[in-house]
Amino acid sequence: MPRRKRNAGSSSDGTEDSDFSTDLEHTDSSESDGTSRRSARVTRSSARLSQSSQETKNTADHDESPPRTPTGNAPSSESDIDISSPNVSHDESMAKDVSLKDSGSDLSHRPKRRRFHESYNFNMKCPTPGCNSLGHLTGKHERHFSISGCPLYHNLSADECKAPTERQLRYKEKVAELRKKRNSGLSKEQKEKYMEHRQTYGNTREPLLENLTSEYDLDLFRRAQARASEDLEKLRLQGQITEGSNMIKTIAFGRYELDTWYHSPYPEEYARLGRLYMCEFCLKYMKSQTILRRHMAKCVWKHPPGDEIYRKGSISVFEVDGKKNKIYCQNLCLLAKLFLDHKTLYYDVEPFLFYVMTEADNTGCHLIGYFSKEKNSFLNYNVSCILTMPQYMRQGYGKMLIDFSYLLSKVEEKVGSPERPLSDLGLISYRSYWKEVLLRYLHNFQGKEISIKEISQETAVNPVDIVSTLQALQMLKYWKGKHLVLKRQDLIDEWIAKEAKRSNSNKTMDPSCLKWTPPKGT
Repeated sequence: MPRRKRNAGSSSDGTEDSDFSTDLEHTDSSESDGTSRRSARVTRSSARLSQSSQETKNTADHDESPPRTPTGNAPSSESDIDISSPNVSHDESMAKDVSLKDSGSDLSHRPKRRRFHESYNFNMKCPTPGCNSLGHLTGKHERHFSISGCPLYHNLSADECKAPTERQLRYKEKVAELRKKRNSGLSKEQKEKYMEHRQTYGNTREPLLENLTSEYDLDLFRRAQARASEDLEKLRLQGQITEGSNMIKTIAFGRYELDTWYHSPYPEEYARLGRLYMCEFCLKYMKSQTILRRHMAKCVWKHPPGDEIYRKGSISVFEVDGKKNKIYCQNLCLLAKLFLDHKTLYYDVEPFLFYVMTEADNTGCHLIGYFSKEKNSFLNYNVSCILTMPQYMRQGYGKMLIDFSYLLSKVEEKVGSPERPLSDLGLISYRSYWKEVLLRYLHNFQGKEISIKEISQETAVNPVDIVSTLQALQMLKYWKGKHLVLKRQDLIDEWIAKEAKRSNSNKTMDPSCLKWTPPKGT
């Protein structure tokens, strides 16, 4: 059966597939007046242009089957067929655009395609969390849709990425011109004048700043000085700081922000800041959060230097020699002075050993506290200075440090005592420790006569400390020319009850976990 002839303009949108378009071309060429096949071949868009001249023929062929879309389905209406539909190939769309431009025909289809792309761009969104897709990294576009052009991803704002205005450019050129007027260098007379001023006044006066830089930069510096002085005056009037006092109010230490208690002789340029940033592993102090972040990215320390002589669970103790690790020990002393009122040791750390207690996790060994000890003490002091960091206070770590110092004294077969004077918190901690030691000894004692000397030899506590503790507990009485030790069962029962409550606590030192031999004196 002969194939029914179909006009090229039977469809208002021209969405026939390429095979059907080829059939149309052959049919039209057979009706031509003898031109060659190649010259008679027309594009689908050109065929659409002849639609107006073939309206009569379209009416006659109206009973034919409706045109098919590329998917094979008949469109329900003209509005269902869109030249910008994603089903249409890219080459076909480009061919339609070119033919429409060349022929100057009606462009009624192009707004529909533009609307499609506008809705497509509107639905796109920058993948950066919290970004509204406004702005562009180049400053030339109002919106962006990728991370590469996202100002928020690059830690900027849309306003910061905008190109400078003409006013800003003019101001920049003006500043450049002002800075060009700077003198190339100081003359010999000016240098002599500056040196004479420095020798005369020293640090009591600000150095002469004229001719060192441009007048514009010097003016900026003066303005900054004025603003800083105004802020300092407000703080002094409010009583937050006083002249000559320590201005370090807080320190950033690991994941903690600690308020300081006392003055510490940090260098003046650091003491002025009011806030220090410290590496919790190497104890280096810095001026800003940025410097600390860069330092932490490069710092290889995860625990104190020296030898680990004790480990039980996550608790470790490191022995650090002040002579071998001088900088670390000096930083440790400066840090301790922020929380101790009586401490005077800062820089002469070589004659001391430092025993640093840490708590380990997946990020490293975090500083709990420490105590220092003289290598050669004529008075048998087993502790020179002791500190528990504020974030670990009232958790039993102070008594652990004290117990560890006496554990070392037992290994050395010596009787120890802390160096005086003790701080207020130190005295409270030591008296509580001595009380527990004596009550434990009395609870386990089965004999009839007790000796202060025997208690001292067994517990490594100095006899003077034992006597002062017995007097504080009202357990030492003088009767008929002799000193008697009273066994107060009420205090012992109270201690037993407290021990039962914290029986599951790991805040006790285990002598079996100590791997240490007494160092020889140097």
